[in-house]
Amino acid sequence: MRKLILALPFTLLPLSLAHADDHAHEHGSLDKHEHGMSTLNLALEGNQLEIELESPAMNIVGFEHAASSDADQATVSAARAALEKPLTLFSLPAAAGCVVQATDVESPLFGHDDHDDHDDHDEMHADAKGESHSDIDAEYALTCSKPEALTTLSLAPFFQQFPGTSKVQVQLIAPSGQKGAELTPASPAMDF
Repeated sequence: MRKLILALPFTLLPLSLAHADDHAHEHGSLDKHEHGMSTLNLALEGNQLEIELESPAMNIVGFEHAASSDADQATVSAARAALEKPLTLFSLPAAAGCVVQATDVESPLFGHDDHDDHDDHDEMHADAKGESHSDIDAEYALTCSKPEALTTLSLAPFFQQFPGTSKVQVQLIAPSGQKGAELTPASPAMDF
């Protein structure tokens, strides 16, 4: 599952560098962990669609600290359950016949399973001000019976489920080429 997604950053490097340069000029700096902003990478090869989501936990659950109260634990559980159902979050054409083959949703907020292989990015980290941050990462492998019907992607359900997310940087590699877009609740769709 990771082969296509791992290649995606290198393939789209010129696109990301151009956006990063624009973002840095517009906002004065570029920070990987930006509240309200998430990234979504998609790679389509044959009938296999791989999707990778990276987001600050704040966008998904509304906080970044370890869930200690019953309410926080319920919020984290509900978010994880929602993230484990990508076809309810990422709207793809039904005619494509996509089915989920694998999901992998990780965050320090979810705790650690003994069988998980966690990287440093899964841990809570502190910024220059000493404030704690945590991320949520999700990877999905889908098989689509008619991949030629994958013509659009809408994140409207994702924005409805996680209103703390105001922008999603999407990078896509498909047979038609590579493209990127910044999707928002007001403009949640893009063409493949």
